Amino acid sequence: MPTGEVTHKFVFLSDEWIKAVAALRDEYHTQGSTAPLTLRANLVVTEVPFSSEELLAHLDTSRGGLVIDRGHLEGPDLSVTVTWATAKALLVEGNPQAALSAFMEGKVRIEGDVGKLMAFQSGVIDANTHEIAARVRALTA
Repeated sequence: MPTGEVTHKFVFLSDEWIKAVAALRDEYHTQGSTAPLTLRANLVVTEVPFSSEELLAHLDTSRGGLVIDRGHLEGPDLSVTVTWATAKALLVEGNPQAALSAFMEGKVRIEGDVGKLMAFQSGVIDANTHEIAARVRALTA
């Protein structure tokens, strides 16, 4: 499949979406792409449209690329409780305003190193990171 071509779209944080994002990460990792800053964060995602329960996930850049997977990490930098829609707006759509609005409305709870999260959000984004983000948006339903 040519770079950037999407044949299927997957629901954000579904098993299929996580596998597709992992494949992208692995593709770019072999090209030497790395995340601009190290962040290890646990996510508790609420109001998940495909589940009646909260979804436990994590975000980890400590080994180079961005890993988003199910389950929690031991000893994370921070833990974030967030609605599914807000997580999608922030992680897929790159919409920090949605996260700020949700935070002001009490829909986001952060425990741990908030400074590290702010540094991560304002980190330098290279061309590969922009390309990966565009591809993640393209494969997300």
